[in-house]
Amino acid sequence: MKRTSHTKLGLFIILILVFFAAWTNGEGIKEEVNAATVELKPVMKEFKVLIDSDPTVRMYFTQMIDQVPGYYRNNPNPNLYINSIDQMLYLINAAIDKAPVYDETDLVGFPINDILNWTMGVPAGFTAFRNEKVNSIFKKILDEYGSYLDSPASLSVLNDGPTGWKSKAAMQKLNMDQYQYDPNDEHWGFKSWNDFFTRKFKPGVRPIAEPSNNKAIVSACDSNVYNIQYNVKKLDWFWVKSQPYSLNDMLNNDESVADRFVGGDVYQAFLSATKYHRWHSPVTGTIKKAYIKQGTYYAGTESQGMDPGSPNFSQGYIAHVATRAIIYIEADDPQIGLMVVMPIGMAEVSSCVIPDKIKPGYRIRKGEELRYFQYGGSTYCLIFRPGVIKRFEVKEGDDVKMGQAIAIAN
Repeated sequence: MKRTSHTKLGLFIILILVFFAAWTNGEGIKEEVNAATVELKPVMKEFKVLIDSDPTVRMYFTQMIDQVPGYYRNNPNPNLYINSIDQMLYLINAAIDKAPVYDETDLVGFPINDILNWTMGVPAGFTAFRNEKVNSIFKKILDEYGSYLDSPASLSVLNDGPTGWKSKAAMQKLNMDQYQYDPNDEHWGFKSWNDFFTRKFKPGVRPIAEPSNNKAIVSACDSNVYNIQYNVKKLDWFWVKSQPYSLNDMLNNDESVADRFVGGDVYQAFLSATKYHRWHSPVTGTIKKAYIKQGTYYAGTESQGMDPGSPNFSQGYIAHVATRAIIYIEADDPQIGLMVVMPIGMAEVSSCVIPDKIKPGYRIRKGEELRYFQYGGSTYCLIFRPGVIKRFEVKEGDDVKMGQAIAIAN
């Protein structure tokens, strides 16, 4: 009887902590996580079983919470500070059946990332989020989250309240006039959050630069230039501060292909959650190969330390380890030849969708859609063989539009 009483008391304290910590850290999922009235979903029960039954996983998750520096415990915003594994489980449990609300933080559109963020920047967190079992369960969690975001229920956040995507602040970021939508419909004519997130431009909004000039290479996405690196190596220390590109790791250890790009150039750009999230071909040519490489979801690199918008600072690193699409295109211009388009998932934005037609032999036009990311923000790389690029027309930090010329080939 005493053991039962102590257990109940301990559980009660945990539940109060879960609710209080959630309530004091903002809106959206955070004010509603009262574990006393909520049962964990099956996928979250599976996550709990993994943590409880695997001593290594339990050790890392316990340590990563303990290792968050005191400053971020006392000043958690713009993210959460989680104080227990139980709290983490219940917060994620609440997040996966709620669409992302709008806010002004770096992690707008990333509710699960918001929960885990500070634990991603400590030693145990770096290790935990590389663990194969952990990534396997996160794939299941994100698949369930994606199913909810495909449902009509996820449209609830398309409202004009303070955290709605139709609010004045959100509308200023979205610039909806450039998209296909119904301004008179309650939910703008979208069928789900993912339908809204992958909204299409109106015809002509993004003209393709020099469509008949095969030397002009265009941006695949609306994005901000993160990095341009020259003379890349087959193998490099991608986990260090400068995050140099390591071709063999980026290209899924396909050495025969990686050898063709050694000494070439890599262009990488970032998409925030408020941007257009469809990808388009940067060149006219023929698809040679296209597939999804599964990888990590919440892994960052130690060299970047604490990142309020993790893994933003680790974009070079995640090009080697995160879930990503790898699309090979043989450009019509022989000087460009084989190139790679690599959309890379970031945190919960790891649903890289490739349609059936994008397969070997398909002829694709410059500016033609390759497909899209779902739910959140993301990053992508273009990889070129040595001697291809005469000059880049953009530089690090530039904001570029899909279809804008970013490079000229020799």
